[in-house]
Amino acid sequence: MKRVLLLTVLLAGCAAVDRAPPAAGVVLPDAFALLDRERANDGAVSDLLPHGDPAFAALHARALADAPTLAAAVARIDIARAGLRASRAARLPALDASGAIARQRVNPAQFGGAIPAGAPVEPNRTTFDLGLSASWDADLFGRLRASERAAAARIGAAGADAAAVRLSLTADIAATVIDARTLAAQAEVVRADIASAADLVQITQVRSRAGLVPGFDLVRAQSLEADARARLEPIRSEQAAALGRLVTLTAIPATEIQAAMELPPAPPMRALPALAVPSVLLRGRPDIIAAERRLLAADAEIAAAAAERFPRLSITATLGLFALALGDVFDEASLIGSVGAGLAGPLLDFGRVGARIDQRQAEAREAFALYRGAVFTALGETEAGLGAINAADARLALLERQALLDQDATALARERYRRGLDTFLTVLDAERSANSSRNAAIEAAGQTSRARIELYRAIGGAEPK
Repeated sequence: MKRVLLLTVLLAGCAAVDRAPPAAGVVLPDAFALLDRERANDGAVSDLLPHGDPAFAALHARALADAPTLAAAVARIDIARAGLRASRAARLPALDASGAIARQRVNPAQFGGAIPAGAPVEPNRTTFDLGLSASWDADLFGRLRASERAAAARIGAAGADAAAVRLSLTADIAATVIDARTLAAQAEVVRADIASAADLVQITQVRSRAGLVPGFDLVRAQSLEADARARLEPIRSEQAAALGRLVTLTAIPATEIQAAMELPPAPPMRALPALAVPSVLLRGRPDIIAAERRLLAADAEIAAAAAERFPRLSITATLGLFALALGDVFDEASLIGSVGAGLAGPLLDFGRVGARIDQRQAEAREAFALYRGAVFTALGETEAGLGAINAADARLALLERQALLDQDATALARERYRRGLDTFLTVLDAERSANSSRNAAIEAAGQTSRARIELYRAIGGAEPK
């Protein structure tokens, strides 16, 4: 009968269990479709960031040393490491110590006459008990080893999550610094526009007093100056928002950030490095590494759940001292102990273990789906980043040319107006067109730098191999 029960348990454990799908099952294309290979050079991926900007360099270094989001991510690594130590400790023997002193008072009447008449009964008794107990799970079928593998994989996932936080923090600081630099450049242009409009007002006032132009031209010139001054306030509001974002990202006071932003900006970024093939480049992205480690952990959890169907071999031992007097505690006669081994396994659990296996398998399918989603999210973001760089660079070249032409047209219109060869409406149209094209060119320059930062984020900051 015992053999039949053991055979039943072992056969139940041998039922097939589906493992997690392999990460290698996700296939990527051989090349990026939107990478302009004629423009891509051998520059480093880090050149996509504004490392030459002293403000970014200072704020980035401070943030990596003390940013709250990064500190939280590092704490999660420590949590995962503690989980691995606990999993390893579960495979080792456990040794417990105990000690007790008990004082007991006995009433002979409580034994209901079971004690013979006249038999001596000590009403008060003190007992002393010291003991050691040890236990060890032999882990015959690898349940604990599988749990340890899962814990190790979770450490890798936590480390990759920390790298992802670091990447996001770096990219967000870089993008916000670029935004702040763009806004500062736009503010300088608006201030120049205000000065130019004020100069035009003075010219128009002189010509209006001399009767050379109608008074309505003066009204239009003053309107142009008011419009320029009004355009400055929204920029100041956006500058305040950018400053607030940097405070949040870096945990640095606003005054120190303002001091860093007063340092002269770096030349605009134009780097476009050559990239490795997607299957090599993108699998180095932190969120993909984290998803892959979680997939490995899910696979190990399936193995741990499946091992619960097999018997567990446990070895236990106890060693103790028991005495009725303190002086007898260490007497040889007080020594007590036991040693033994036990084999236990599920015989009739009404599907509890099977349900846990099904749960772990479903979690593994979810982990694979999340991994596959992370891979193609990275591919899509990289293609979008490459396309954004191509479009932003082309737009910037066109807008810079337009800004130069509009600047020349404005200078010509002003000169013709001074000489009385053209109307003020021509000057007004030229000024507004020049203001618009200069502002658009500055914004486009910021977008080209921002597009490179987003590409850096999309490829995970990995260098080509």
